[in-house]
Amino acid sequence: MELFVFTCASIMVLVGALGVIFRKHPVHAALSLVLTLFGVAVLFVAQSAEFLAAVQVIVYAGAIVILFLFVIMLLGVDKAEDLRVEPLASQRWIAALVGIGMVGLLSAAVVSSADVLRARGDGIASPVAGDNPDANIQQLANSIFSDYVFAFEITSVLLVVAVVGTVMLARRRTGKGLA
Repeated sequence: MELFVFTCASIMVLVGALGVIFRKHPVHAALSLVLTLFGVAVLFVAQSAEFLAAVQVIVYAGAIVILFLFVIMLLGVDKAEDLRVEPLASQRWIAALVGIGMVGLLSAAVVSSADVLRARGDGIASPVAGDNPDANIQQLANSIFSDYVFAFEITSVLLVVAVVGTVMLARRRTGKGLA
């Protein structure tokens, strides 16, 4: 049964990922992303990580994809615009500076967490939880923002790249010879 669940969830993830890549309509690509995220949630449930599955569905399939759809709808997918005209004259220089800053932040995160990338942890252990109901949350926050800051930063960069990609996909070209 585990193999069947893994196979079905893997097919969901792969079909959804291919749909994100090959769908021409941005809304259909976002819906394919939802399929991928639900497949990953099923894989989390198969590994007895129900909390991660719930977070996957609520945060990513819910909030993030809704954000993408909101950006797509706000930009107006049915409008066509001339991509040769830049709406902001200095946007390329600003984008280059922001890119250099992001590379600097990621480099700092890699350098500060280099020993963590090589070490294998024991997970979150609560030796002295006692009566503190927030001990697990405090340890999780400490772990995310100190030991695993590199993975956290990579995730944030991927989300920014996804939003920029959504904006670029939503733009349509105008001009002669373009359909």
